[in-house]
Amino acid sequence: SCKEDVEKDLLRILSCQAESALSQGNNHEAAAYMQRCKDMLLRLPKDTAYLSLMCYNFGIDTYNLRKFEESAFWLSQSYDIGKMNVKYAKVLRLLATVYLEWDCHSFQEKALNAVNLANKECVSTSGLYLKIRILLRCGELKFTFKSRPQNMFSGLNEMLQCEVSLEVCLGTVKLLMSEDREVLAFEYLKRVCQRFESSPDLGTALVLHIELLLQRGKELLGKQKIEDIITGHYTGKQLTPQALTSLHVMLWDKASKHFEVCQTQNYSEALQWYNYSLSFFKAGQMEPNLAKLQRNRASCFLQLKQLEKAKEAIKEAERCDPDSIFTQFSVYKIAVQEKNNEQQETAMKALESLCENSKDEAQVLTALRSVRTEIFFKYTTGEFNNKIQLTLQKVSHQSHMTVEQRTDEANWFRKIAWNSALQCESSPDRMRDFFVLSYQLSQLCPPDRTLLMGQKTCLLMAAAAALEVCRKSPHSDQTEELTQALEHIQICWEIWKTLKASGSFPLDPTDTLLLLYEFEARAKLNDPKVETVLESVLELENIETKVLEIIAALAMEPPAHFPLLCKKALRVALSLHKKQPQADQACCSKCVHSLIKLSLPSGVSEVEAHVLEEVWDYYEEALSIIAAAVSQCQSHTAIPWLPPPVPSNRTAACLLYN
Repeated sequence: SCKEDVEKDLLRILSCQAESALSQGNNHEAAAYMQRCKDMLLRLPKDTAYLSLMCYNFGIDTYNLRKFEESAFWLSQSYDIGKMNVKYAKVLRLLATVYLEWDCHSFQEKALNAVNLANKECVSTSGLYLKIRILLRCGELKFTFKSRPQNMFSGLNEMLQCEVSLEVCLGTVKLLMSEDREVLAFEYLKRVCQRFESSPDLGTALVLHIELLLQRGKELLGKQKIEDIITGHYTGKQLTPQALTSLHVMLWDKASKHFEVCQTQNYSEALQWYNYSLSFFKAGQMEPNLAKLQRNRASCFLQLKQLEKAKEAIKEAERCDPDSIFTQFSVYKIAVQEKNNEQQETAMKALESLCENSKDEAQVLTALRSVRTEIFFKYTTGEFNNKIQLTLQKVSHQSHMTVEQRTDEANWFRKIAWNSALQCESSPDRMRDFFVLSYQLSQLCPPDRTLLMGQKTCLLMAAAAALEVCRKSPHSDQTEELTQALEHIQICWEIWKTLKASGSFPLDPTDTLLLLYEFEARAKLNDPKVETVLESVLELENIETKVLEIIAALAMEPPAHFPLLCKKALRVALSLHKKQPQADQACCSKCVHSLIKLSLPSGVSEVEAHVLEEVWDYYEEALSIIAAAVSQCQSHTAIPWLPPPVPSNRTAACLLYN
């Protein structure tokens, strides 16, 4: 008795040493300890189950580590130790799985032998299914077992003979399809349907059959099966609710795919699939899904220009679900088609409501993109335009959009805003708003040279439009407009500096235009910095006399009043005129005329001496101009003395294109 207890303790110690060695990765040492344990089983037969279970656990541990060779060894040991016990069939199934995942082609015989032996000892669903997997993976014709061919048909027959569930059989069909064994799968499915013909769950197999046919593009066969099911539905062979739901989903999916192709023949096909689904509903049945189905049918009828049938379908949808917003929308679509007169105002009202209420920015953007540009331009009020601006600016905060999606949306709307601005020539305030909107949207795009050029032009045109608004309303408070114009100009200066740092622009008039716009805005704001702007103008290379004449006119255009700056600009302009090889006598005379008029205040009886001296200098200048003209023409042609030109609202802007 004492010796037996010692041996039991020794077996436990040896098994623990085997477990320790295996956990340290020393499989060879663990196997040696286990062999000593096996040698002791002749004297300790009651510990067979314990030792077999330990080897099984070793097999599972190594299998989880993907050490298939070691796992196969330990599972074989487990079975060898406890093979007289039927419950060890699971060991064989796991062993077959190891061979399958390790290298099925090299161990195909061992894998199949293991699973066959397991099924022989204790047949099970998992064992039968595993056998099919092995046959599929390695090629059914390569196997022989006791001189008998081990083919797929025998494995499938064995599964049917063993009374496995319908669910397992259908899983096997799907497995065959996934391995491109289409012919075998359909043949087996046919036999499964025969085997479970009286089962209430037969509909599940029939629906799977239809699904597989449609997946393989066999629509005609699929339609025949559907029509057979419809016939059976009204002759006592109804599908279970679960199978019927699956069939409805399949039919609707097929219909929607045809509908999305957007061709007349496909709308007819879509309608046929929806009609199949409708066949399973009883007359007068009340169900939300039926309402949705009728709405889908109505959409098909509308695309097919069958308005009366569409109205009948929607009438049924209203009966089933009258409070649905989607049903009411379908009613609205039919009403619009009946009028057929382009309901732009209604469309814009709906769009405005969407922008106000939707929290889905992507949805709003999609709606805005669907509206034609001319409608967007024609019917957009100032208030609505502001709402659109706010909506579009949300793109920058849209967390669900990728950088590429955000850039695409911003670019699309940027171009729309630009084109809309160009259509607003008669409305400078709207032109300004659209150009500013285009600039704001461009800030959501990755910067490059082309984008910076677009931003510069947007801001330049926005500033010009803001100044034009002020010219058209000279007696109103212009402070806000002029301040905004200055903001646009300052940002434009920064962008222009960045562009100039990347290359030369010898013929670009941006410097001149920005200075002209800044001078006008600051002059009308009575900003003392206006003198600094004039100095910057005078520092321009190859300054044109026309620019100086415009500066002079702007310095005196109400509410601006800067006579000294006006005279300074005119004097420089006169000097430049005289330096020309052939001076323009008319322009010179205009400059002198304006200088004299500015120097002699009207309504004053006495003039200070220094003023008279200044005027006298101008008169002498005039005499020299006249004398030069006489010498050139050799005649006493009169020189016109006209007031200085006042630029129109296009004078400065046209420089951008000349």
